[in-house]
Amino acid sequence: MTVGMTSKRTGYIFVLLALVIFSIQDAISKHLGSLYPPVFITMIRYWAFAAFAIALAARSRGGLAVTARTKRPVLQILRGILLVGQIVIVIISFSRVGLAHSQAIFSSGPLFVALLSMPLLGERVGWRRWTAIIVGLLGVLLILKPDDSSFDINFLIPISSALIFAIYVISTRLVSRDDSSITSFFYTGIAGAVAITLIGPFYWTTLAPQDWAWMLLLCITGTTSHFFLIKAYELLDASEVQPLTYLQLVFASIIGVSIFGETLNLNMILGSVIVVCAGIFTVWRESIVARRNAKNPEPPSSQTLT
Repeated sequence: MTVGMTSKRTGYIFVLLALVIFSIQDAISKHLGSLYPPVFITMIRYWAFAAFAIALAARSRGGLAVTARTKRPVLQILRGILLVGQIVIVIISFSRVGLAHSQAIFSSGPLFVALLSMPLLGERVGWRRWTAIIVGLLGVLLILKPDDSSFDINFLIPISSALIFAIYVISTRLVSRDDSSITSFFYTGIAGAVAITLIGPFYWTTLAPQDWAWMLLLCITGTTSHFFLIKAYELLDASEVQPLTYLQLVFASIIGVSIFGETLNLNMILGSVIVVCAGIFTVWRESIVARRNAKNPEPPSSQTLT
């Protein structure tokens, strides 16, 4: 087996480990989110995340001083604030909508990224990706209509989370033009921790003794999942990682049904399949066009993602 194949296999193992741990983290978040304020839970979790980001930056080439140097400080800080706010909404969604339904709607993220890339990044999307976006959004509508009952307003929570995360992804693409990935990761942890600490103490709640163990496990899973994902991106392209992330929907559904007693209906399953297929297609097309543009550079205004 060649070195390249071995590194890719290791990268895929890191992705799977990260996704399994993310799913465990989501289950813990749902448990704690039903008992304590999501802002409080996120603040404790982000303290651990910030400590991990600082330790990672300190071990990087140049140390903290080089890592903290950014050409886009305002945008980096806004990214951190966006993500920490999105995590609060995610925890609320898990407790009100459920793991499976929330993850099904979160799967629409790449579709929203494709839509927002046009006004925010100036990209033009061709008919193939437009078709995938429209089909994917129809799948989202199918998920939002689980039965013959009226629309559940709680579904607006995961939808808003998916939109916010899409804006976060777009802003990450913008800063990546000037800053390294480790710098972006550093600001994600530090800016988010500072932002949530400004409001988190107002939601401070005394944890039951047994829930401190769950909180500790949440912090551990939060840091280890990101570590494995970082290692995966060191060995694999984003286009190779992204399709696998949809396995988190499968893991969330298994946990939701087996542990929390959630139910899956036909509309949700069909809608999820449609959204996942549309999302994978948009990511695949984006990688194809990115490689084509890299070989034949054109002015940004003339690039079309088809």
